[in-house]
Amino acid sequence: MKRRLAAGNWKMNGTMASLSEIAALAVAHTAPTVDILICPPATLLARAASLAADTPLMIGAQDCHTAASGAHTGDISAPMLADAGAQAIIVGHSERREDHKETSALIADKARAAHAVNLIAVICLGETLAEREGAQTLAIIADQFHASLPDTATAANTVIAYEPVWAIGTGLTPSTAQIAEVHDVLRALLTDRLGKTEADGLRLLYGGSVKPANAAEIFAIPNVDGALVGGASLRSQDFSPIITALEDA
Repeated sequence: MKRRLAAGNWKMNGTMASLSEIAALAVAHTAPTVDILICPPATLLARAASLAADTPLMIGAQDCHTAASGAHTGDISAPMLADAGAQAIIVGHSERREDHKETSALIADKARAAHAVNLIAVICLGETLAEREGAQTLAIIADQFHASLPDTATAANTVIAYEPVWAIGTGLTPSTAQIAEVHDVLRALLTDRLGKTEADGLRLLYGGSVKPANAAEIFAIPNVDGALVGGASLRSQDFSPIITALEDA
């Protein structure tokens, strides 16, 4: 059976002092029955990887360039991130799609770059509030899925995170029925693309205002294999109960 995954995206937050939160998580979860991934900012990645080296925690990055090296000032390649200790890379987060105008084709190339150095690509998909209110959610998700998932994707090297843009950091959460509908569609799309065995093994995460108070309800939804958590992952006292809820699901 696939192990569920609790992933934390620190976004543009964290200094050296924040590494104590990773240490606290490692102490609290010495033998977790789920996978735990923390994606700190690039400035902390190597130190976080060193700190987590002898623990069950995995460390990941928040983005990468499509090229392995070259004249790309300010960018970081997947091989460089792997060298720093990353085990996974988030690609296609809605904040990258919006703030940096990243296309699904570019995101597929980034996922392919992660795969090339044996890193897990966490590919994010999600609709805006206007798209949700316009009954376009399933069409948007399908379009993003087809264009963002590279031909190198497998259950072992890829995770898909459904993050409705309107729920990220807003405190708003879709209904369990809305989450279930999208996750069921994603599983069906994966089956068409990869075949049933591979599709069943690929983890689908939900992200968007996940917190200790609603985690258990979200994790009880079929085809939800974990969560990609933003703000609540910054402090171990908030993230730890979410991990425990996933273990108990």
